[in-house]
Amino acid sequence: MRRVAVTGIGVVSPLGNSAAEVYVNAHAGRSAILRLEVSFAHRLAAPLAATAHFEGADHFEPPKLRMLDRVSQFAVVAANQALLDARCDGDPIDRSRAGVFVGTGMGGSQTSDDGYKTLYGDESDRIKPFTVLMGMHNAAAAWIGIEHVLRGPNLTYSTACSSSAVAIGEAWLRVASGSIDMAIAGGTEAPLSFGSLKAWEALHTLASIDVDEPSASCKPFSKNRSGMVLGEGAAMLVLEPWDNAVARGAPIHGEILGYGLSTDASHITRPSVEGQAAAMRAALQSAALAPSAVDAINAHGTGTQANDAVESAAIKAVFGDRAYRIPISATKALHGHLLGAAGALECVLSLLAMQHAVALPTMHLQTPDPACDLDYVPNAARDGLAVRTMLSNSFAFGGTNAVLVLRARPPF
Repeated sequence: MRRVAVTGIGVVSPLGNSAAEVYVNAHAGRSAILRLEVSFAHRLAAPLAATAHFEGADHFEPPKLRMLDRVSQFAVVAANQALLDARCDGDPIDRSRAGVFVGTGMGGSQTSDDGYKTLYGDESDRIKPFTVLMGMHNAAAAWIGIEHVLRGPNLTYSTACSSSAVAIGEAWLRVASGSIDMAIAGGTEAPLSFGSLKAWEALHTLASIDVDEPSASCKPFSKNRSGMVLGEGAAMLVLEPWDNAVARGAPIHGEILGYGLSTDASHITRPSVEGQAAAMRAALQSAALAPSAVDAINAHGTGTQANDAVESAAIKAVFGDRAYRIPISATKALHGHLLGAAGALECVLSLLAMQHAVALPTMHLQTPDPACDLDYVPNAARDGLAVRTMLSNSFAFGGTNAVLVLRARPPF
């Protein structure tokens, strides 16, 4: 198995539209969660979301924009950023050995919503001609491949909230095994349509509005947590063999060391300690690491009652007494839950945190929970940490658990 370097990062997110901006805002603990100011806000029980400051018209000409759902717009822009960051334009690429691996949970949600409104709400048969092409889950990956003429595998993964962690892990496997020489891997999600928000609301998993400060409504691991807040955006990585990256003088942001998968196989929405622990153990085994090698964890940390307590217990099951000495960050308090794109954004934040020797804060953690008694880096970043190796956890409805093992860029 070849070592795999991360040589490019691209981000469109509620925390900003570049890696530098995202890191600064996460480090400062600036929440991007806000009250939604939209025409249908009065029909939502808790009109909250973390929105990306993004206009497709700033990036695409009108004929192309008409074929792109917001989910694909995010993905293409983030992928363009990542390839530019990796300095791929000046180096020849064997495009038959370069692939695209994208995770999304809901695909073209806005396109589907618009189509149903036309058909059922307006009782019109005039559906947009590109509805299928815009709404299909693999549209984002397809457009990235077309944009950069990448002829290798073009794959889309939809495992709910672990989709993009799975996409990165599967891309890592192919680069590490030698079946391809470069991959664009990550996730994208644009779930803030009216229909999507109402569907999530019906599950009773969304947070209530914090009356004192709406931006503090997502409270991972706090006893008074009330649920998750949906967010939107995309994050993409360029992965390539370490030796290739060094030979061409590419920037190296870090390394993917391993990847673990497990399935709860017990309940479609209720997480399990055994499943989450199994994914972390599988990731460590994949990376040939002992639990003692892990310096920090980026938690899935959704802010729901069930997930946070289960994840805390799973970390204890894997790390024993040492679990209490591992800094654990839950950044969804700031950028919301990007569903299929969450794992990719949190992978990026983990790489950036290691570069800056920092543990990012878990914000809005004011009320300790006896069931969540680990070191969650509450309310302020912790600087000056020698973090060489991190886990990034992603756990999903449907029971698919995915964990990435990340290594800091040299020097360590």
